[in-house]
Amino acid sequence: MTPLPIGVEEEEWKRLNSRFDHTACWKTLTGLTIIAVIVIRAGAAFAFDADAALASFKKCRTCHEIGEGARNKVGPQLNGLNGRKAASLNDFKYSNPFLKAGAEGLAWNADRLDAFIKKPRDLVKGTRMSFAGLKDDDERGNLIGWLLHFSADGSEMAEMATGAKWLGASATAIKGDLDYGRYLSGECVTCHRLSGGDNAIPPITGWAKAPFIHALYEYKTKIRGNPVMQTVTGRLGDEEMAALAAYFGSLPVQ
Repeated sequence: MTPLPIGVEEEEWKRLNSRFDHTACWKTLTGLTIIAVIVIRAGAAFAFDADAALASFKKCRTCHEIGEGARNKVGPQLNGLNGRKAASLNDFKYSNPFLKAGAEGLAWNADRLDAFIKKPRDLVKGTRMSFAGLKDDDERGNLIGWLLHFSADGSEMAEMATGAKWLGASATAIKGDLDYGRYLSGECVTCHRLSGGDNAIPPITGWAKAPFIHALYEYKTKIRGNPVMQTVTGRLGDEEMAALAAYFGSLPVQ
């Protein structure tokens, strides 16, 4: 059994320990014991209508490119946005307001993009970006889902087009035990900091339940190729997935 954390009653800790096989989540590599963590990228975690998103992106493409071969223009290329720190592309000259925002920890995710695309100058004070913003919530959400399914190299990750079903419906149907999820999260937050993204490791707080579990199931069913995550999620049951989704979903987006 893992050590008793400060502030947790012994009987409750025993109950939580009894529900999870810890040895399944540890992997030894080059003589060091490391924790296998949950890496969630946007990709298939967002539903979108591609045709509608492309129509919306016409308002952006004068200044931005996305996809394979995307280049910086008036604005930076937009590949690999999920978890990307603001003003982090070395080959683009950012304005001072964006450099300041990046230095203060601004990293892109669905919620931050939603706020920015709705009204850019409210999120990044003093930005030179002249775009007035998208006011329609549905149009904005659809565009963001499409933007976030592009990986850093411009390839399109497995997508959830409109009408597709989330994977892991059996886990999604379970009401996750938040306390159990908090207990399990200790093996995730070593790399996924609760305070926000760190370099290439994205934040996983504030995710909706269905996308969170869907991403786990993509590793479990080997749609996503990370072998460590395939092993870890292969040993996670629906109860564990629901609990982790409940806990991380209860935390504020960073």
